[in-house]
Amino acid sequence: MLSITKEFHFSASHRLDHLTADHPCSRMHGHNYVLMVELSLPSSQLSRSGFVRDYGDLDVLKKWIDELLDHRHLNDVMTDRNPSAENIAMWVYENWREEIPEMTAVRVSETPKTWATYRPSG
Repeated sequence: MLSITKEFHFSASHRLDHLTADHPCSRMHGHNYVLMVELSLPSSQLSRSGFVRDYGDLDVLKKWIDELLDHRHLNDVMTDRNPSAENIAMWVYENWREEIPEMTAVRVSETPKTWATYRPSG
């Protein structure tokens, strides 16, 4: 199995529901997010060029992130779930799994020391 990753950046605000009133994340705040996608294939399925996928093919994902997530309030974008790092990772995967079938994981960081990874089972 071979894997590639590509990193994207965006800035956004959010507020997390279902926390105590004194929890800092219950108030609106923002992050400079780092989002990484991992794509994997068995080595026998690489393209003739030797790629899992051409990195340039992921420009459409960058455009989507810039238009939909960058400098937005994520509660207004992700109306069906609480915009935690875990839910952002899962939501990005769900939105892109058909267009990027090689995608095996999405990682989201809110701070340099924290990461959430969504990797579907199976």
